[in-house]
Amino acid sequence: MGLRLNAHAKINLTLDVLSRRPDGYHEVEMIMQSIALHDTLEMEFEPKEIVLTVSGVRVTAGQDNLVLRAARLLQQQAGPEAGARIHLHKEIPVAAGLAGGSTDAAAALRGLNRLWNLGLGNEQLVKLAAQLGADVSFCLTGGTAVARGIGEILTPLPPAPAFGVVLVKPAFGVSTAAVYRGLDLADLGRRPDTPAMVGALQKGDLDLVARNLCNVLESVTLKLHPELQTIKERLQEAGCRGVLMSGSGPTVFGLTADQKTAGEIARRINLPECRVLAAFMV
Repeated sequence: MGLRLNAHAKINLTLDVLSRRPDGYHEVEMIMQSIALHDTLEMEFEPKEIVLTVSGVRVTAGQDNLVLRAARLLQQQAGPEAGARIHLHKEIPVAAGLAGGSTDAAAALRGLNRLWNLGLGNEQLVKLAAQLGADVSFCLTGGTAVARGIGEILTPLPPAPAFGVVLVKPAFGVSTAAVYRGLDLADLGRRPDTPAMVGALQKGDLDLVARNLCNVLESVTLKLHPELQTIKERLQEAGCRGVLMSGSGPTVFGLTADQKTAGEIARRINLPECRVLAAFMV
């Protein structure tokens, strides 16, 4: 019998960069939030072989696909007889700051752990996830969490309110590595206030959440792509209560009171050459 799993996108409600580590990675502190937008993975047992097919948003099904990398990593635990036929249907935009590849890898780890009856606990899966990418650990469980370290040290938070989310993904992608290379740690501008954002989420106060939205990577990406500032302004003019770039970009999101309002704004806003989607926080 096969499995079907949803792999949810994420947004960053806050993102702070604390320092650069000797290994080249950066120490971060950020509040991450799952949203309803998701990819779908279907998988069934296939002896020895791991086969990946893809539909929807165009991505490669080659060896560098994170789903394949996750499957091969877990196969080392399961043994060479374990295999799977996996189909990935993509709805999450690629190179968008929404953890599209990371969430697919996390779903592959969760699903294959079940399919192969490995019985690995969350702590063991998180260790494997950390080998695949900074966001994969969060995507294993999703929800609302503070992420520290390089993103793998997670402190779960109570579920956030189901605020609406309008997503705007421009036609271009952004290299996360290039954004971090361009970051001046001595001149980050406004920094996030993590305790204030946690308090705002717990109160369910959308205006307070909006006031505490902050992402220091905007200091780089908005200089590289000034049109993102225009998108932020358009979302505010359209009625979003708070707007921010997610991750290293280029996706910009706006928060609304509920999914219905997000859908109305997404249908109404006119941003040629951008993909505009409505979702909500889950």
